Amino acid sequence: MTDRLLPGERIDQLNSGGIEIIQNQSVFAFSLDAVLLAAFAQVPPAGRIVDLGAGNGAVGLFVARRTQARIDLVEIQPLLADMARRSAALNGLADQITVHTMPMQQAPGVIAKDSVDAVLTNPPYFKNVPTSKRNPNPHLAMARHEVAVSLAEVAAVSAALLKFGGKLFMVHRPERMDEILPALTAHGLAPKRVRFIFPKPNKEANMVLIEAIRGGKPNGVRIVPSLIVHDTAGNYTPEVANALRND
Repeated sequence: MTDRLLPGERIDQLNSGGIEIIQNQSVFAFSLDAVLLAAFAQVPPAGRIVDLGAGNGAVGLFVARRTQARIDLVEIQPLLADMARRSAALNGLADQITVHTMPMQQAPGVIAKDSVDAVLTNPPYFKNVPTSKRNPNPHLAMARHEVAVSLAEVAAVSAALLKFGGKLFMVHRPERMDEILPALTAHGLAPKRVRFIFPKPNKEANMVLIEAIRGGKPNGVRIVPSLIVHDTAGNYTPEVANALRND
């Protein structure tokens, strides 16, 4: 497989999980938020799963071993979509995983509306405003800032794809909770489970995991026990270590 790698690419393996992923640090490389999103998601045993803003396909690859569902990865950047497609083949998952190179907003025109059991998304965290300090690397800027898609559009596309009762699983930043929850409810996605991620004890949360149900009843939001990534010695806590092993 190494003879199919492009300049700057490498193959990383998610510890004992056995999943191999083609990465390119100068374009995009998955981080812990993708691992934690995959672990948080309650994927159906069959049916259809969509990963919106899939990057190099990490989240879809991580959940593929836990389900027989068809998995669609939607990624706007051709270089990342190509890495995702080749990683699916590398792991023998080309029959289960389909990669779509297109803007997220176009997904409901390619993937049937009301047909998806679960949507997973690790969308851009930061607003695209004149005061934003965007990464000069256009690939990284698009992955991190709402250059190509807004939070409201992520919610709208997720709602359009999901079946009634289907679930959205999202990782985002806690400081945008005042925008995230209204955006979800405005599109008929009822938040049901929220988990805050702390980098280490006595630090503020720097990630939040959210589960929402299309057509779910209002209220009933559960704030589940928080997750601390590192202990006081700087080691991964057991739950995080297990997620990195893809257990």
